[in-house]
Amino acid sequence: DYLDNGNNKMAIQQADKLLKKHKDLHCAKVLKAIGLQRTGKQDEAYTLAQEVAALEPTDDNSLQALTILYREMHRPELVTKLYEAAVKKVPNSEEYHSHLFMAYARVGEYKKMQQAGMALYKIVPKNPYYFWSVMSLIMQSISAQDENLSKTMFLPLAERMVEKMVKEDKIEAEAEVELYYMILERLEKYREALDVVRGKLGEKLTSELQSRENKCMAMYKKLRRWPECNALSRRLLLKNSDDWQFYITYFDSVFQLIDESWTPPLEEEHSLEGEVHYSIEQAVKFIEERITEESKSSRPLRGPYLAKLELIRRLRHRGCNDEHKLGDPEELMFQYFRKFGDKPCCFTDLKVFVDLLPSSQYTKFIGHLLEVIPLSAAAEGGTALPEDIRALQQHLCVVQLSRLLGLYHAMEKKEKLSVVRELMLRYRHGLEFGKSCLKTELQFSDYYCLLAVHLLLDLWLEEGEETAVWQCLTLLEEGLSHSPSNAQFKLLLIRIYCRLGAFEPVAELYSSLDAKHIQHDTIGYLLTRYAEALGHFAAASQSCNFALRFFHSNQKDTSEYIIQAYKYGAFEKIPEFIAFRNRLNSSLHFAQVRTERMLLDLLLEANITTSLEESIKSMSLSPEEDDIPWKDLRDNRDLTVLFNWDPKDRDISEEHRKLSLEEETLWLRIRSLTLRLVSGLPTLSHSIQPKNSEKTAENGVSSKIDTVRSLLQQLEAAVDSGKKFLEQKIQYPVLGPPPTRMAGFFSNGSCQCQTSLFYLVSDIYELDTNGLEDSAEIQERIGNSFKSLIERLTGLFNKCKGDLIEVRDGTLKTHANLLENLVFLVETISITLWVSSYCDSVLRPFKSNLQKKKKKKKESSIAMPPVFTHFLDYVTDLQTLTSNVIDHIKGLEIILTALKLEDLSLKDTLLLQEEKKFTKTVQGKVQSSYHHSIQEIGELLKKRLDTIKKLKI
Repeated sequence: DYLDNGNNKMAIQQADKLLKKHKDLHCAKVLKAIGLQRTGKQDEAYTLAQEVAALEPTDDNSLQALTILYREMHRPELVTKLYEAAVKKVPNSEEYHSHLFMAYARVGEYKKMQQAGMALYKIVPKNPYYFWSVMSLIMQSISAQDENLSKTMFLPLAERMVEKMVKEDKIEAEAEVELYYMILERLEKYREALDVVRGKLGEKLTSELQSRENKCMAMYKKLRRWPECNALSRRLLLKNSDDWQFYITYFDSVFQLIDESWTPPLEEEHSLEGEVHYSIEQAVKFIEERITEESKSSRPLRGPYLAKLELIRRLRHRGCNDEHKLGDPEELMFQYFRKFGDKPCCFTDLKVFVDLLPSSQYTKFIGHLLEVIPLSAAAEGGTALPEDIRALQQHLCVVQLSRLLGLYHAMEKKEKLSVVRELMLRYRHGLEFGKSCLKTELQFSDYYCLLAVHLLLDLWLEEGEETAVWQCLTLLEEGLSHSPSNAQFKLLLIRIYCRLGAFEPVAELYSSLDAKHIQHDTIGYLLTRYAEALGHFAAASQSCNFALRFFHSNQKDTSEYIIQAYKYGAFEKIPEFIAFRNRLNSSLHFAQVRTERMLLDLLLEANITTSLEESIKSMSLSPEEDDIPWKDLRDNRDLTVLFNWDPKDRDISEEHRKLSLEEETLWLRIRSLTLRLVSGLPTLSHSIQPKNSEKTAENGVSSKIDTVRSLLQQLEAAVDSGKKFLEQKIQYPVLGPPPTRMAGFFSNGSCQCQTSLFYLVSDIYELDTNGLEDSAEIQERIGNSFKSLIERLTGLFNKCKGDLIEVRDGTLKTHANLLENLVFLVETISITLWVSSYCDSVLRPFKSNLQKKKKKKKESSIAMPPVFTHFLDYVTDLQTLTSNVIDHIKGLEIILTALKLEDLSLKDTLLLQEEKKFTKTVQGKVQSSYHHSIQEIGELLKKRLDTIKKLKI
């Protein structure tokens, strides 16, 4: 009870009391271990658990408690050993055997699962156990590296095992038939699979609607039996003329039959499934009949009307002249709008077919639609407004279509602004219909506000209209105040604030989205891309942790799903769960977050080489190891999460996705190599063997520098690829994928600084191995490196100068790139410090040796090698530079604090009183966010400066 209530200390005390009386009570020991594990004493808990496990307990309580403990330790492989021992001692226990099977399932030991399943079946001949064993064979075939082995050994064996049960008439459950079908499908025995589904066994397939029909359809397609495909889809459409997937199959099969010039046999049935349609005339007639039937239906069905448009689209695509038999697409869409225009789905339905209209007809078509909407007499500004929700939905549909057809894009700036005003008037009028809406419901007129914002975004990004972006934020904040659950408002606010360089409001907006499970992978990039880049280090750390928690728990959770699937016989789900797990493990976002999180931790915690070494150790980082699955990286980002009404030529294309993935991968490679190079620094500063020593290669230090040099070459190659990529000057759509930080990294000089630092490491190492004598050339090279490094850092600092917010002609202009440059400067100064610290650790011993020599010889004429002066000058310059940066940041803070933004927003007389309130809020948020960024950057630099001051040899 104490453990269940989270009172772990009391649980440990209670267990100790029990153990005093009964010192061999296994269960008490394990419960104590669980308490210790949960209070952070992992080692003690493990020792105690292993004491009990070594005694191979067979009582249920101890076994269950140990299972819970091992699961919390993320050591599922220990559970298998536990039950292997228990099964040996109690060989006829059904319970222990099934626990052993599930323990193997958790660690994916498919061969052992197969054996455990059969052992269970021998003790208790129940069907599920037999089929657990069969499923484990299928899993061996899926995980086999050699596809040939899978098709010649595992699957045929699984097929024979099921056939044995079929012959003995022992098939009982639907899951068993599903499994048989799955094996035949994987063996590509489609004809046999079809016979199973159509035969007596197929009668057991009842849990899903149309399960048999769907499986038959899939097999007919694989076997290219188009007559059957056609007849079956036709029959299913007669039953339900609103099922879109069967229209698609029906059309596919009709055109396949036309292409094959198929004719029906004279004597017998057309096909196994009945009558077949094999000409355009029959298809046209069939669709017309569906529409006639629909008019008699009690509720309106969209399927038949959309099928008519789909058929026209396909005929046009094939260049047939028969489309006129179906009517004019414009008229058909108009009729469709009259029937379904008040449904929110009307826009998405018609969106697919707008290509059927000639562009010269767009304006006329929109005008035609507007005529049939019941709007009341003109309100203020001559705008006719809808009288009810139905008319509002219809009008919204037309506005969305206008944007999609590019009518708004073609307008001049003045017209666009007047459309924005009209849309906002309609938005505010529409709020009256939603007065009774709950907070969790969206307002009916929300899309008006979104569309107005999209128009303003065009003005900002295409025409550089700076006031437009502030108005975007104002309108969205106003929209959010009326519709606090509208995710689109929040997502758009997140994107715009990030583009302006203000991360502070974003964290709160993202957490209010309440992203669940897989969304941490699909939309998490909105957060992790900007948090650190804009100087919000604490928030960045938190957002990385959120994402990583999800990815790590995915491993454990998926095992549980698989076990449930075995228990309930949902065998077809098991490969899906495993594919899901693999998809998350090779997620691009997962790799990015892992890398950025480690770099961030080093940035925040590691000050000098010793603490750098501790941090690297605690992260188990090694320069040799690369845990990113480069070949299998999956881009799981949802790039269409933001609603968009742009025409096709302005929308996100497949090409944009490919380019974005390429850019993200290149940037990840640069970051990952930087991290590995930094993790190589502490490995170099340990016991270097003198020159010409035999042992150098053995003790591994020389191989360490080889690793660093090889990583440096890889970094150079990655940087070259990155530069080549950026030469293409790719422009993503406004709301498309956000670009990476790579362009800034190259243009502000951080890249050159960081690479030259790692070259310096190589030179210092050489000096260390060769000694100070005869090393004048290396010393000079190191001296020059120090000088050019300070010049480069100064150049990078110059790129950070300027005001973050400036007021020009009564408008605010933000310079987010300065913030990004400042963050790059902090990162580069940190790497400089770690490298300098390594230099220090190499030069210190040399200096003390020289001083000892001086004392021995009692003469001061021993000249100090130039490298020491070079280093001291360099450290002094570095200190001065860092102090200057800190002063600059203080200056920025003073300017930001003194900036009075209130007067600005209130000057604009065009703004309504309501809007002024939100403009003030928005500008305040941006100002406060910049302030926060500057403070965090300043704090971090002060820490770095303190450490630089200690770098005096």
